[in-house]
Amino acid sequence: MRFLSDILYFVVYHLAHYRRGVTRGNLQRSYPDRSEAERRGIERAYYHHICDLLVEGVHNLFASPKSILRHYKVLNRELVNGYYERGESVVLMSSHYNNWEYMVSSLNFQLRHVGIGVGKPLNNKWVAGFVTRRRSRFGTEIVDQTNVRQKIAYYEEHHVPAAYMMLSDQSPSNVHKSYWTMFMNQETPFLYGAEYFARKYDLPVLYYEVRKVKRGYYEVEFSVLCERPSEVPQYTIEAAYVKRLKETIDSAPQYWLWSHKRWKRKRPEEVECRVES
Repeated sequence: MRFLSDILYFVVYHLAHYRRGVTRGNLQRSYPDRSEAERRGIERAYYHHICDLLVEGVHNLFASPKSILRHYKVLNRELVNGYYERGESVVLMSSHYNNWEYMVSSLNFQLRHVGIGVGKPLNNKWVAGFVTRRRSRFGTEIVDQTNVRQKIAYYEEHHVPAAYMMLSDQSPSNVHKSYWTMFMNQETPFLYGAEYFARKYDLPVLYYEVRKVKRGYYEVEFSVLCERPSEVPQYTIEAAYVKRLKETIDSAPQYWLWSHKRWKRKRPEEVECRVES
């Protein structure tokens, strides 16, 4: 897989110049205090990484559980499974950092909960159907934003412990219903769905960080963001998530999705940008 990724890197970075302008702009605004040489180093390492992700993404669509577990190791699954034993669902908040596709496909056998992956549907219906079938072949349910309310309501009303995986760092479509805050030196909207459902059903919220051990191999560690959402002020969970996300990115910035147009939306004047302490 490494050989294919190295070829892809040459094509994507040196020949196609895939979104290099977007990536450089994002890095410049996020890390203005770093030197140009440092930012270019992150940029090159990032493109090597996304080419690894492309190859791993194809592998993930056809890999066996044994193969996925070899490449994607959960260090403390007992933390999450403890909630299952108490009959509680959990909200899992993470981001497009390192490899997230392995977690989508393996959620239902990594943990004891029913695995629910929440995300945006792909534009191409044929590709979306194929990818969804492959992602869900081990039991993970793939739910898009149009029916997530009904799905979560079903599991909670029937008392079925589920793990709702939400990648909350993508650009929201509705800027009025987003959580706006300063993030990476810029006003940034975040999806509010994870906190909304956690508060509605008083579900524990866990953050999970994915670390790249070496090319093709990852470790996942869970930690508690909020045990009882009903007992904390609104936006507490979002603020905690944003803080942890920044710490994760700063620890190894080359593994975040820098070529994504993360800051393409502007905050409406009537919407507050919260600056959390």
